[in-house]
Amino acid sequence: MVKNKSSGTMTERERYLATAEFRPVDRTFLLSPWVWSETVERWRKEGLPTTGDYWNGLAEYFRTDLVGEACAEHKFHDDHGTPELIPPLEKKILSETEEYQVIRTEFGSTVKKFKNQPGMPEWLEYPVKDRQDWETLIKPRRDWRTPGWTLQGEELKRYAEQMKHRDHALGVWCASLYGWPRCLMGVERVSTMFYDDPGLVHEMCEHIAEWAVQTLTPLLTAVQFDFAFIWEDMAGKAGPLCSPATYREFCLEPLKRVTSLLHQHGVKHIIVDSDGNNDVLIPLWLEAGVTGLRPFEIAAGCDAVATRRKYGQDLIIQGAIDKRALAQGPEEIDREVLSKVPWLCMQGGYFPQVDHLVPPDVSLENYTYYSRLLRAVVEDPERHLHDAKRRGFWKD
Repeated sequence: MVKNKSSGTMTERERYLATAEFRPVDRTFLLSPWVWSETVERWRKEGLPTTGDYWNGLAEYFRTDLVGEACAEHKFHDDHGTPELIPPLEKKILSETEEYQVIRTEFGSTVKKFKNQPGMPEWLEYPVKDRQDWETLIKPRRDWRTPGWTLQGEELKRYAEQMKHRDHALGVWCASLYGWPRCLMGVERVSTMFYDDPGLVHEMCEHIAEWAVQTLTPLLTAVQFDFAFIWEDMAGKAGPLCSPATYREFCLEPLKRVTSLLHQHGVKHIIVDSDGNNDVLIPLWLEAGVTGLRPFEIAAGCDAVATRRKYGQDLIIQGAIDKRALAQGPEEIDREVLSKVPWLCMQGGYFPQVDHLVPPDVSLENYTYYSRLLRAVVEDPERHLHDAKRRGFWKD
């Protein structure tokens, strides 16, 4: 249990690393707000100031910490997980009504995007139906030798120099061994391809790992990153979309290639980002050299307290605060936060945050109440754990 506070005030980078490494901290690191753009639009109408910098402005307003992510410097995927293509395909609006547009995206998917509904579009068609689609449409556009995947030459030198004396933690997105094949083929097709054409899935996973190694190596050589993300989004309420045995067969060894490269370059903290309940996959990810998981969706039955008790200091936990409670007002916000956050902060290795993007049914008033409570808890978790016990929100 991390009981002792560090002396003095830490930089954001020092605070991030101390939190991730279960060391004493001046206070637990607070990840910046994670919200849908439609939610911010609502908050603007309710009085949230407009700032020139979207993420920095939200972090400053709600008094959280900041992390940097090498996204522009290392092409990864679109907002919904479909891997980037270079050169991109031509984006086309195939049809349109007052309610929605049907779009063939620059990433090859055909989606129905609803005009007045936030969140994910509806996928109608995926770019890879068979080996020919992979060979002719996707694979040539995922060639790491094509310029544009990552910084090179003088641009890389300038970026490395800028990052050398930073005060914030810096991370990089790396690969997706299940998530990208799923986004390219769809859940149903990739599930059958494990049996109908396992060679193709193996080839895709090996190609993804090689792409990651080739594009990451220049960045990792020039810049000391503090953490890395592996994006998967491969589970629902009932568990992962493939079995642990299938993940081991197709994804584990390619993932080990990526994590090995990261560890060789001093990146100690590797976080898998996957919605849903991934409990049965945690042992595989730990075997592969992963050190953390996010966002621990409560609606999917995730239990961060039970996970901490099971894995101790082997696993960093990020998230685990039920976003749905934020729409219900102060009493439910108190219950949700105090029932886990004080104790988890005292254990170390925990980054409190909502368990997915905050939806637009959460008012600015409620979110402001939540953010102030969270800030108070991370500054004095022991006092708030005592309060949680007094109010019946926590039992040893």
